[in-house]
Amino acid sequence: MLQIYNSLTRKKENFTPIEPGKVRLYVCGMTVYDYCHVGHARVLVVFDMLVRYLRARGLAVTYIRNITDIDDKIIKRALENKEDIDTLTGRFIAAMHEDADQLGVLRPDQEPRATRHMVEIIRMIETLIARGFAYAAPNHDVYYRVRRFPHYGQLSGKSIDDLRVGARVEADEAKDDPLDFVLWKAAKPGEPYWDSPWGQGRPGWHIECSAMSTCCLGNHFDIHGGGLDLQFPHHENEIAQSEGATGEKFVNLWMHNGFVRVNEEKMSKSLGNFFTIREVLKHFDPEVVRFFILASHYRSPLNYSDDSLEQTKSALTRLYTALKDLPESTAPDGSEHERRFNEAMDDDFNSSVAVSVLFDLAHDINKARVNDPVQAASAGALLRKLGAILGILQRQPEEFLRSGAPAGGLPNEAIDALIQQRLAARSARNWAESDRIRDQLKAQGVILEDGKGGTTWRRE
Repeated sequence: MLQIYNSLTRKKENFTPIEPGKVRLYVCGMTVYDYCHVGHARVLVVFDMLVRYLRARGLAVTYIRNITDIDDKIIKRALENKEDIDTLTGRFIAAMHEDADQLGVLRPDQEPRATRHMVEIIRMIETLIARGFAYAAPNHDVYYRVRRFPHYGQLSGKSIDDLRVGARVEADEAKDDPLDFVLWKAAKPGEPYWDSPWGQGRPGWHIECSAMSTCCLGNHFDIHGGGLDLQFPHHENEIAQSEGATGEKFVNLWMHNGFVRVNEEKMSKSLGNFFTIREVLKHFDPEVVRFFILASHYRSPLNYSDDSLEQTKSALTRLYTALKDLPESTAPDGSEHERRFNEAMDDDFNSSVAVSVLFDLAHDINKARVNDPVQAASAGALLRKLGAILGILQRQPEEFLRSGAPAGGLPNEAIDALIQQRLAARSARNWAESDRIRDQLKAQGVILEDGKGGTTWRRE
C-alpha cells in the first residue's frame, strides 16, 4: 500500500484514489518573470518522479502544473524591460520548458495559464461574494473574509487569533479585517486589466490556482503539491477560497517538498548564492543535477554546493560504469531488488532508499560480470528499468561517461585523436610515448581503459 505524508494531517496516510485506478494531481508551477532557479528544479523533478512512479504502478495520472503569467512581479519586470506582458512571459515560459526538458522532466498533461482562465476566476469570485465569503470594497478591490472560513489555518498550523498585521498580512483601510486577502485588484494606470463586475482589474495570485485547479480537475481531487514556501499563505488561501466557493472538500492530500539551501545558507539574491538552472547546467550534466535532487528524500532540506554535485557525479558514474559493455537483456520479474525499490517508493516516495537499491544492483552486476555474464546483463536491464522510474540511466553509458568536459578541458575529438596517437605508439612498441599520452590525458581528467575490444575512456 502506497503511503504519502499529508501536510494537512501531518502524518503518513494510505493513499486511495477518489476514482479507482486514477489520480488527479495539481502542482503549483512557476511565476514566469525570470529564469527558473535550483529551488524550481526541485519542484519540477520531485513531482515528475511522483508521476513516473504512479504510472509505473499502473495508475492513470492526470497531471496539471499551472503557469502564473500575471502578477505584481511580472508587471514590474515588464515595465523595467519596457516590454509587454505577453512578450516577457512567453520568453520565460519557453526558457522554463528548455530547463525542464534538460532535466528530463516530462511535460504535464495540462499547463493552464492564469490569463486564459479569467472567466473561471471571475465566476469563482462572484460565487464567493454570493455565499458571503468575499466582498467588494469601495476601492474596487475584492477581498476574502478570512474569519468567515472556520478551518482557516489548518494546513499551516496557524491560528487566526495569533496572526498579526505584518510582513504577510498587510493592513489596508479598504479591508473589513486586516487578515482579509485580495481576490481581485483594481487596475492602476498603465497596468494590464480585464473587465469584471467590479471594474477593470486583475486577479490576486491565490484565486488563480483555485480557479485553474477546479476547472481542470473538478471541485474535489486527489493530490495538490508544491514547495514548502507555498504552504502559507498560498495553499491555505486556496483551501479557503475553493471550499468556500464549492461547499466541497478541496483536496484529499497535500504534498510539499523541502527547501533548497546553498552551502548551508538560505538561497537569496542578496546573499549572492542564487543560481538559475541554466547557470548550474553550464558546469554539471543535467542528469547529475536530477540525480542530486532524487538522492535526498523530497521532504528533507536539500543543500546545494559544487562539492555535493561533484560527489553526485561520481556516484552516477559508478552506476553507468556498471552498465558499460553489457549486452541487451530482459529485466527479471519479481526480483528482490525490485521489491525493495517499490517498498521504498511506497513509503512516501523515499527516493533516497530507492537509490541505494540501485547501487546494490550495480554491485551485483560488477560481481557477476566475469563469472556469470548472463546474470550481469539481466541485472543491468533491471537497473535501467528501475532507473527509468526515477528518470535516470537511460543513456548509453559511453555517452554519459564521456560527458561534462570542464571549461578549458579537452573536447572529445581531441581525446580520440590522442588515443589514436597512443595506439600508434603501442603498435610501434614505443612504450614511453604511450605512457606519456596516458599521463597527459589523466592530467586532463581522462581515464583510459584498455580491454579486449580496444581502448575506451571516461572522464574522471
